[in-house]
Amino acid sequence: MNSRIHEGHHLASGVFFSPDGAHYLVNPDPHYNMDWSGWGPRLAIDWKLNDKTILRAGSSITTLLPILWQVNLVTGGLPFVVSLYEAAAPGAPISYSASPQAVNLPGIYSPGGKLIYASGNSMAVAPNTEMDINRFERDLAALSPDKQVRAVSAAGMTPNTRNGYVGSYTGGIERRIGDVTVTAAYVGSVGVALPRIDSPNGYGGADPKYARYTQFDSTGKVTGGLGPTMVMANSSHSTYHSLQASISKTSLRYGLGFQASYTFSKSLDDTSAVLGGFVAAASGAVLQASPQNPFDLSSEKGPSTFDVAHSFSFNAVQELALGRVPVVRALGKRFTGGWQLLGVGSLSTGSPFTVYSGIQQTGVGANGADRPDQTGVPALSTSRTVREDYFGLGTANAGLFSIPVNVAGGSGPNQGRFGTLGRNTFRGPGFHSFDLSLIKNMPIGSSANPERAILQFRTEVFNAFNLVNFGLPNNVLLGTGFGLISRTSGPSRQIQLSLKVLF
Repeated sequence: MNSRIHEGHHLASGVFFSPDGAHYLVNPDPHYNMDWSGWGPRLAIDWKLNDKTILRAGSSITTLLPILWQVNLVTGGLPFVVSLYEAAAPGAPISYSASPQAVNLPGIYSPGGKLIYASGNSMAVAPNTEMDINRFERDLAALSPDKQVRAVSAAGMTPNTRNGYVGSYTGGIERRIGDVTVTAAYVGSVGVALPRIDSPNGYGGADPKYARYTQFDSTGKVTGGLGPTMVMANSSHSTYHSLQASISKTSLRYGLGFQASYTFSKSLDDTSAVLGGFVAAASGAVLQASPQNPFDLSSEKGPSTFDVAHSFSFNAVQELALGRVPVVRALGKRFTGGWQLLGVGSLSTGSPFTVYSGIQQTGVGANGADRPDQTGVPALSTSRTVREDYFGLGTANAGLFSIPVNVAGGSGPNQGRFGTLGRNTFRGPGFHSFDLSLIKNMPIGSSANPERAILQFRTEVFNAFNLVNFGLPNNVLLGTGFGLISRTSGPSRQIQLSLKVLF
């Protein structure tokens, strides 16, 4: 059980929906209902069939507690944060100043005309005080040069927001063959009521058909209401299924130790993103976590952005018995002893990516997540003469798709519809890497001292075979170089020498 999100000085706000429309509340109390069902049972069973074989099974339910980015949706919006901007127009450039200019924002009123922060004390504001959004927008327009009313952005949480849950389950077998251990297991999980950001009012610039909480006049001009709205909800779902197998040897017999593992898996969800700039910064591809159509989340179901179908990794260490080699035996044990050769390798199939059209296709607004129709089947490969041409047709790569704009019954500035191409329908190039290390351990001090130090010299070669691992291709249809890969996803060969003292 966890307490609700709250702000110590009542500096919280959010949009709430009712049958009569949207209401923007200051100091909402509560933001959402208390979740009392946070039970997390766990069960594990080990059955020893004999001295060499063990059957294992287990399951668990884990609660996902709210995190910081969810809190931001109730503590980082109106009326505490107001983002103003000025747009240049032909013949009307923006003037710049070397010093800050004062901005006087209008007062915050309730629909009854009462100034909400008249006392200057946020703690004096009654719970669930409604803010008059329309008056704020009109007063803000009166201060702007063009006197135009603009719908303000809003954020909030649905009252039925709850904790997310992950159910995990596994069953497998462990078999010991001499000093080698072999395991094989099914591992699965399901994510229930996972957090996501919904857009119940469409995206920026949405038409009246989609912006149901924005007010328009007969000409389609905005006269009030809410603009783009982000609402934290628990409407996402995920599944994961995998076969995980491994083999390992940790004994010192023959001076060899190794471990290898293989995973064949499938992860599905309707919204996922790799945070920290991984896709955009490391591969050159564009990642959009928001859905193409915010009112049809079922069409977003597909492979998770981090899904990898096949993954194999291994590591091995071999003690080098140089004392058995006649040529170097005469150099003595101080030289021939303490040598180790290490190897670490990984091979995996590529991660999925989505093709975006690069144009606003409908009246739902602009967010960059519109997808085209697929009209051809690309031959994805990095083995051609031009290795970076992942789709294989060069400047004609875009011909494999069609953008549904200027169609009968279309909407938006381009009179289009949503594309039929799914989310994460293509796979990027695989990843292969192999690292080597040569280690020499030399004892320091008297052999009579069991806790003497060790001087260790390491020669490490990363990506020893200098394999080229390609990143994801340019995935925006109308962008420059669509279908071409512009970045690698790993380093070239690197050699590192180091000296350590272990004590």
